[in-house]
Amino acid sequence: MSPETSHAHGGTKSGELVHLDYDLWAEGGGRTDLVDTTHAEVAQEAKVSVPEGQRWGPRPHLLGGEYFPSGIESALVGLKVGEEVEREFAPADAFGERDPALIELFSMHEIQRLPEMRREDAHLDVGTVLTIEGRRGRVVTLTAARVRVDFNPAFAGRKVRGKFKVVDRITEPAEQVRAILELVYGRGSEFQIEANAKSVTLRVPERSKFDISWMAAKPRVVDRLRSQLHPETIRIVEEYVTPTEPKDDTTPAKAAAEEKAAGHETHRGRAHAPAEAKGEPAASGGAAAPTKAAAKSAGTATAPPESSD
Repeated sequence: MSPETSHAHGGTKSGELVHLDYDLWAEGGGRTDLVDTTHAEVAQEAKVSVPEGQRWGPRPHLLGGEYFPSGIESALVGLKVGEEVEREFAPADAFGERDPALIELFSMHEIQRLPEMRREDAHLDVGTVLTIEGRRGRVVTLTAARVRVDFNPAFAGRKVRGKFKVVDRITEPAEQVRAILELVYGRGSEFQIEANAKSVTLRVPERSKFDISWMAAKPRVVDRLRSQLHPETIRIVEEYVTPTEPKDDTTPAKAAAEEKAAGHETHRGRAHAPAEAKGEPAASGGAAAPTKAAAKSAGTATAPPESSD
């Protein structure tokens, strides 16, 4: 760990990794909007939509880093562990003043040619976020022919109010690595991590191996690990196991035993065959042939007596 700037009174330092609790609000234009929070109940009360699987609670944070605007980050440096504070920030110290020059007009034809608008689930409406020439902006108005896009930060021109609490410092090497993964890429809990003073080893989870976001984040993760922990070596392990077909457990001996058992059952079936199998034809129509005794009895039947005059 390499904190850059000390602060008086034993507070936190720029460059330290900590767990941070916070609620951040933007005020202006007669409304108050939730910017971000670590508390589920605050998000529910504000009626904001949250990503599926969102994890609540204190989050890893690099003090003096780039997660918040620089004015907010500067205010967090020096907080004591366990201390809860409230701060207000002017637009210039938060998300900046609103710049009218960053609101631009595009033809509907230009918008429809964007890759994100060619997806089957593409939807265009006021508030839709688009990426145009590497810049992200929000649709503010649209007609059948024109779309107006605002490239200002979402909360530009608004005062920001925040409540912050440094819960603890992150000092264990493995937990520092996990915090960096979470900050740069996300899914830090899914990586297997081994870390000490000289080396760091990361085992990449299955669903990250072909993730384009991980491929883009990997160089930044390595750079942050180098500057934060100064290890001699960093190993990133991606294992790819070739699937194998299930083996057939039928051995020659087993096959011979099964064939012998099948032949025995056939022999038993023939031993109990019906009489016609031994050369005695069955009566037509499927009825059994009469026995010799029955035939003789039928041939000597006594005729009824004739009536006398």
